[in-house]
Amino acid sequence: MTDKEQKAAAKEFAKMWAGKGDEKQDTHRFWIGFLHKILGVENADEHIKFEKPVKYKNHTTYIDAYIPETRVLIEQKSFGIDLDKKEPRHGEELTPFEQAEQYSQKLPLSEKARYIIVSNFETFRIHDLDKQGFESNYEEIKLCELEKECHRFGFIIDKNEQMHQREMEISQKAGELVGKLYDAIKKQYNNPESPDTLKALNILCVRLVFCMYAEDAGVFGQHEQFGQYLKQFPVEKLNIKLQELFEVLNTRPKNRYRYMDEELEAFPYVNGGLFADNSIEIPKFTDEIVDLLINKASAGFDWSEISPPIFGAIFESTMNPETRHSGGMHYTSIENIHKVIDPLFLSELQTEFNGLIKNFEKAKSAVRDRKKHITESQIAFEAFRDKLASLSFLDPACGSGNFLTETYLSLRRLENEALKAIIECETGMEGQTTMSEANPIKVSINQFYGIEINDFAVAVANTALRIAESQMIKETEEITHKELPFLPLNDYNNIVEGNALRIDWESVVPKDKLNYIMGNPPFVGARIMNDAQKSDVFSIFDGVKNNGNLDYVSCWYKKAADLMKGTYIRTALVSTNSITQGEQVAILWRTLFEMGVHIDFAHRTFRWDNRGIDEKGKKKKTDDYMAAVHVVIVGYSIAQNTAPKRLFDNGTEKIVRNINGYLVEADDIVLESRVKPICNVPELVFGNMPNDNKGKLSKYSDEKKNEIIHNYPQAEEMFKPFIGADEFINGNTRWCLWLENISPKIIKSVPPVIEAVESVRETRLKSSRKGTREQANTPMLFGEIRQPNTMYILIPRHSSEKRRYIPIGFMSPNIICGDSNNMIPNATTYHFGILTSNVHMAWMRAVAGR
Repeated sequence: MTDKEQKAAAKEFAKMWAGKGDEKQDTHRFWIGFLHKILGVENADEHIKFEKPVKYKNHTTYIDAYIPETRVLIEQKSFGIDLDKKEPRHGEELTPFEQAEQYSQKLPLSEKARYIIVSNFETFRIHDLDKQGFESNYEEIKLCELEKECHRFGFIIDKNEQMHQREMEISQKAGELVGKLYDAIKKQYNNPESPDTLKALNILCVRLVFCMYAEDAGVFGQHEQFGQYLKQFPVEKLNIKLQELFEVLNTRPKNRYRYMDEELEAFPYVNGGLFADNSIEIPKFTDEIVDLLINKASAGFDWSEISPPIFGAIFESTMNPETRHSGGMHYTSIENIHKVIDPLFLSELQTEFNGLIKNFEKAKSAVRDRKKHITESQIAFEAFRDKLASLSFLDPACGSGNFLTETYLSLRRLENEALKAIIECETGMEGQTTMSEANPIKVSINQFYGIEINDFAVAVANTALRIAESQMIKETEEITHKELPFLPLNDYNNIVEGNALRIDWESVVPKDKLNYIMGNPPFVGARIMNDAQKSDVFSIFDGVKNNGNLDYVSCWYKKAADLMKGTYIRTALVSTNSITQGEQVAILWRTLFEMGVHIDFAHRTFRWDNRGIDEKGKKKKTDDYMAAVHVVIVGYSIAQNTAPKRLFDNGTEKIVRNINGYLVEADDIVLESRVKPICNVPELVFGNMPNDNKGKLSKYSDEKKNEIIHNYPQAEEMFKPFIGADEFINGNTRWCLWLENISPKIIKSVPPVIEAVESVRETRLKSSRKGTREQANTPMLFGEIRQPNTMYILIPRHSSEKRRYIPIGFMSPNIICGDSNNMIPNATTYHFGILTSNVHMAWMRAVAGR
């Protein structure tokens, strides 16, 4: 909601409520409308509590309204009631404010009001309980003044949450503009799908967005400078004029052509490598491109408000979704980034800073040696800033830089808070400074390193960090009241293009300089990797038994562990939960534990609810592949870590003794994958594999089977019920041709059957696998037959993880079991009972693959 929209909403709200309002009947409607219409709170009824009970003088009374997130207590009176008039309340004469304050005193410490609003529908009195003399020192706002005074109610809402929602809305709209611009320009290239074209297009889009951000954020100096420059020229010349502009942005003023146009000369020298390559191809523009770029994107949108971490997702959205899927890339929300960086380092830094603030508050109120104590606090804050500036971070699968930019922003916010405290130490008056430093900022983007295989994502990550740097400089300027330089940019080459699994990470950042490794490596399962990815796994886990069963992400765990040897580096990575389940635990985690790795914290499985961003910068629908991913976060190190081990599960946090490879509180035990049972019980085996050219033997409906039997009655003995995982779980009917012990003469007498058999023979002969070609000698039979002649237990190989119990069936030997199931021949009801028991299901949930 813009300021203009908010004022319009406030005007309409005041008009609607003028001269009326009953405490009993209208309080709910009034305040929900206030939150939603004026403050833009979605689902406002979820953020405000009405009639909140409180114990007062041995009986229960009720607070009219209370907002827990910001601890705002509202005492509402009817229209016309005098807010200064005392009324009898529980044996006392109290004003509405006194009544509200007494209610607040009876609340638990964590719920005591920070603000009290007293209102009679015509007047609002705002009491800030952190101010001296808050009883009488209040702000008073009339309903009729709401249009021009609505900004003074900002304290009611959670500003961080509202800001995040605003950033998401802006970034999604930016994504839509970028997607349209990308598609429109792409069509103008002679060879739009060539690698060179796509690289040029990607670089062009990154530059255009930087220019639009720079003019809106004041980096270029003049408002709408970029847009106004473009408006001068006819459509057919815009590509040439853009090329000239990019060259100027990459040229120092002293080296520029002496007689260039004033409009070009006015642009600053950017540096930083963003405009260094002046050979990129820019096609001729069209009226559609000009309208998108100048009218909608440049003049019609404020790019200064985009969120740098989300900025990366916007640009990833321009890539082909299929390419993103095969590469395993996923957009990471800011919330999920903090699930990684908070327990890895940020919470510890925040706790340390809170302790410094607490000591500073004591120093300010000290009776003796006050100046000495304040000086000690100032030294401590400076040391804290030095510590922040000394930390180095590596994201070895950085994509468009989400983790790096959010970490940079978090450290700079902490530094800015420390700067505020230092200024107060120096002057005793917040907001004024005697700081002599020309540039007081110590935290730098040069502390952040990344590796990324996609050249476009590298450019995006660099640009996202530059935008984050610009935004934080603005915040520091507001604190220090100094104008701080942003341009020209310093050289920044810390994000390296290449395959992180084939690059020596120390060539990116020496390990004796590195503190933390973090990120969200590609999600590619062991069975769907391409040849190059399989080669990476075999190389990194050379000599490790069963390494072919590891997911791709395991490689990042191993490479990080290799780098951490002999250091204090700590790592936290996001990955699919499969690496903490089933056979992968014994392969991956035994290898890491033998290297001395220990798990410091972990988030157990949670749904990866960021559904990715579509071509328009909006979240994908829930049925897209992104929504199905379930992940874990594992923080680990080799050096001794004295911090308590923390295990996060379904929104709860638990301090634990140890976290093992299954992410449970237990010793570091791993279970080997095995084929043979450990005691005298029947073996579990695969079902029967048809290998029949997409169902020529195994996919017959009731209708198709009955049609064949109607025309050829002798075929009846050829059909048997067939049950795959889908049929078993969903109760569907399916039949197969089971031609074992059926004479060739009878088979040849049924044309549809002989046609099916011949199709299977031809397909098997064409196979590159020798065993399959040999099966062409018996095309009337399933490729692999294991059907028992006794009752057997059937277990689908895949079913929903939401089930408390795995679906298990006790089946007749007459029902053919497909290979989408496992089965246990010669099983008894005893075995069935054990496998279906709650105890076995609990064991399965703890250690099995799902």
